[in-house]
Amino acid sequence: MTTATASDTLRRVVTTPLLMLFILGDVLGAGVYALAGTIAGRVGGAIWAPLLIALCFALLTAASYAELVTKYPRAGGAAVFAERAFGKPLLSFLVGFSMLAAGVTSAAGLAKAFAGDYLGAFVQWPPGWVAAGFLLVIALLNARGIKESLSANLVMTLVELSGLLLVVLAAAWFTAGGHAVPERLLEIDAQAPAAAILGASLLAFYSFVGFETSANLAEEVQDVRRAYPRALFGALLIAGAMYLLVGAGAALVLPVAQLKASSAPLMEVITASGLGIPPRWFAVIALIAVANGALLTMIMASRLTYGMAREGLLPALFGRVLPRRRTPGLAIIATTLVAIALIFTSTLEVLAETVVLLLLFVFLSTNVAVLVLKRDKVSADHFHVHWLFPLLAVLSCLLLLAQQSPATWVRAGLMLGVGLLLYGVSRGMSRSL
Repeated sequence: MTTATASDTLRRVVTTPLLMLFILGDVLGAGVYALAGTIAGRVGGAIWAPLLIALCFALLTAASYAELVTKYPRAGGAAVFAERAFGKPLLSFLVGFSMLAAGVTSAAGLAKAFAGDYLGAFVQWPPGWVAAGFLLVIALLNARGIKESLSANLVMTLVELSGLLLVVLAAAWFTAGGHAVPERLLEIDAQAPAAAILGASLLAFYSFVGFETSANLAEEVQDVRRAYPRALFGALLIAGAMYLLVGAGAALVLPVAQLKASSAPLMEVITASGLGIPPRWFAVIALIAVANGALLTMIMASRLTYGMAREGLLPALFGRVLPRRRTPGLAIIATTLVAIALIFTSTLEVLAETVVLLLLFVFLSTNVAVLVLKRDKVSADHFHVHWLFPLLAVLSCLLLLAQQSPATWVRAGLMLGVGLLLYGVSRGMSRSL
């Protein structure tokens, strides 16, 4: 493990409100703006049901993060927890690499969403090159500084939250006019309703992932042991309430077939409601929401790379920070280049499923780690979770893993195979020095 010098430490500038908005902004991203129609296509009009299940699963794992982050407040997140709990460098590397792979894959998916139909409301530019340029802009903002990045997040989170409120308002307006179809809220378009809801919960879970990225800001949060649990649970509950209202509102306004066919479903809801909001206005809000998710995801990926380098799991050069900005410059460059490469590989839905599978491995490790580390006592006060909740979280992860398709397992396996290759090369180089 490398020892950080004063010049390699991160600056503690993140307050509790900024942290909560960071988590909220990361969760309220393309999941609901771009995938609501896909969720409806899997389950029918009862969109709220898989969203509610996904929220409960997310809260279970979030409780494990709350204990571990406040107990061991260091950048690196799940990889650091795995190292402490299991003492296996290879396992710690795989957990960290799974998180990294999920982060850059998610950023690639968000870049594709940004360059898709919402942007198509204004211009018809080549999606691949637009997505690549978008990620470069995100990298520049990330490199400028965490405070500047989170200040941008503050504005963008408020904008994307206002967009979801507009959808709720539009659905309420439509319902007040007597045009809504409440029966759709209980319609499940499948022969096996329970299986359909559980299968849709897998994709709905993507709408809640993002909260785990906040663990990598542990060294930049003021009074992290008090701030982190409040910000984490507050953000998840706000996001969950908004998702349930938006999901129900979408089903009240639009038939399932129309929701399923649209790649900009919430804009369709706004248009059909008759509220009079120009579709292009909402397209701007959706673009900001997607951009915010990508920014926060890339902040996570770069901080995780930095933290893993500090722990000796990646080459030490990725643990260096820019002298003036005190941000992990080389880590930002590396993660951005990988994300740009991934935007040309698949669709948003496929990338989302791959992200969920990779993160389920991370969540399994974290939930087991919190149980193992119960016996490790630290002097500082920290958040405590009852052992039953991590156990239920493990079961929820296994249940969602069982819903993944073979093709998704192959994609995730190939990415982890690349990680193992990089790990072997890195170890070989360290032994030769």
